[in-house]
Amino acid sequence: MTHLLPPAERERLLSDYFATEWGLPRTSEHEVFETLSLCGFQAGLSWATILARRPLLRDAFSAFDPDRIAHYGADDAARLLAHPGMIRNRRKISAVVSNARATVRLRAEGTTLADRVWAYSPERTPMPRTWADLPRSTPESAALAAELKRRGFAFVGPTILFAVMATCGVIDAHPIGSPGRGLSGLWNPDGSRRREVPSLGTAQESGR
Repeated sequence: MTHLLPPAERERLLSDYFATEWGLPRTSEHEVFETLSLCGFQAGLSWATILARRPLLRDAFSAFDPDRIAHYGADDAARLLAHPGMIRNRRKISAVVSNARATVRLRAEGTTLADRVWAYSPERTPMPRTWADLPRSTPESAALAAELKRRGFAFVGPTILFAVMATCGVIDAHPIGSPGRGLSGLWNPDGSRRREVPSLGTAQESGR
């Protein structure tokens, strides 16, 4: 879909997103679940492709409501594959459904997906000088990936989880001096923590 956008519009889509949205704290179960789903779809593709298709993916996946997706069956799988704008990767589509069910199970256990992701916030955030300096994963994203796999999540490797943590503001991955650096308000200029993790609410409040 992004190949249908003029280059200038593609660049504006990305620059606006990274300057005003990427890295802002996302603390609700719904926000983190959507981020996990989109980062899974992004693997092997450009983020511009995901941004351009995000409205269509939200439409296809019931606005990324894990309670609704957890009840998807064979008919929904066929519907998703035929949905306009869908990224037709069966493994990625299946992972969204599996992860919705795992998200609901977490809530039943007295925690939430947001709790689990934010529990791995490091004491210091990365300090990249350029986008090329960003690591593909960190010890924290590897540990989070291991926990989520243990809890039944799929398509959750350390690289995807690093992207989730960066997108949700669990770390500040903006290069030093870029417009988005410090957007979350959670980190000091030297990379140390400015304030504690935002309030995530209770497991009951995350349910719908």
